[in-house]
Amino acid sequence: MTFDRKIKIAPSILSADFANFGQECKAIEAQGADWVHIDVMDGHFVPNITFGPSTVKALKPHVKTVMDVHLMIAPVDPYIDAFAEAGADVITAHVEAGPHIHRTLQAIRSAGAKAGLALNPGTPVAAVEQLLDMVDLICVMGVNPGFGGQKFIHSQLDKIRALRSMIGDRPIHIELDGGCDPSTAPLIAQAGADVLVAGSAVFRGGSVSKPEVYGDNICAIREAAVGAMA
Repeated sequence: MTFDRKIKIAPSILSADFANFGQECKAIEAQGADWVHIDVMDGHFVPNITFGPSTVKALKPHVKTVMDVHLMIAPVDPYIDAFAEAGADVITAHVEAGPHIHRTLQAIRSAGAKAGLALNPGTPVAAVEQLLDMVDLICVMGVNPGFGGQKFIHSQLDKIRALRSMIGDRPIHIELDGGCDPSTAPLIAQAGADVLVAGSAVFRGGSVSKPEVYGDNICAIREAAVGAMA
């Protein structure tokens, strides 16, 4: 996983066909996805329950790009090794999920994964200022975490801009998760994000038997984002 600031589209499999995950991952990659984003929820930190390490392990053989695992769980630390061993390339934890986020980031890197740090919409940028040299990615939530298909919270654009300024020339990705579609992608890219997570905006209307729809959707988001940078 090499670093660059080119726009990357990371479809969230939260919006995929749960009964056909392996083929869904292959389909989105074949249709242009740069990363595969896996939203892990525990019904405690967020009001929904999704996947565990065994699901990630089962998906790993079907993912040839970057497996981007977003842990919306608390506590986080007891599960880091399991997700790393399952094949996660990036493991992102929420700054709000525990009292010792520095230790959590150390543990992620020690497990061999890239370390990500996520911020809920109500969490200020200052929460990550002392952690910049510990992270490879900062994930800004464009919606309140827990469910797909929510509308983008536009105040998060200011957060992305502030992070981009704070990061400077450090090799840290800025990821936006939630509410990304062709209408919001230009704003998100202009603000400074380079990894755009999209769920329903990618999977809507398509299927493993109609994967070209995924390609059209991914292309529409990418073109909107890249066009805004021209």
